[in-house]
Amino acid sequence: MFAVIKIAGQQFKVKAGQSLFVPHLTGKTGDKLEFSDLMFLENEGNISTGTNAAATVTAEITKDIIKGEKVIAFKMKRRKGFRKKHGHRTQYTQIKVTDIKTNKDTDIKTNKDTDVVTD
Repeated sequence: MFAVIKIAGQQFKVKAGQSLFVPHLTGKTGDKLEFSDLMFLENEGNISTGTNAAATVTAEITKDIIKGEKVIAFKMKRRKGFRKKHGHRTQYTQIKVTDIKTNKDTDIKTNKDTDVVTD
């Protein structure tokens, strides 16, 4: 089973037990998180997308702040003596997906199970 979830405007494909780096989330090491904004869900061959993907992904924060690589933006105009150097390091949070729970009240239908009208 895997799901595509939306975290901070970015999409991530996750499986249970997977560890990944996401943009910085509020919380401390050991806190539990739930993500209910699913884009896609695959469960034992059954595929559901959009609003039909009714499930929640639970995760645990393993490291709360991790700094990424340095990014340097250097601007210069030749022969003018104009130089600007800006830089930053993006902060990330490392999470570990513990479980993907589907909501039992909604049916997960595959594309094969769509109703076909026959004469």
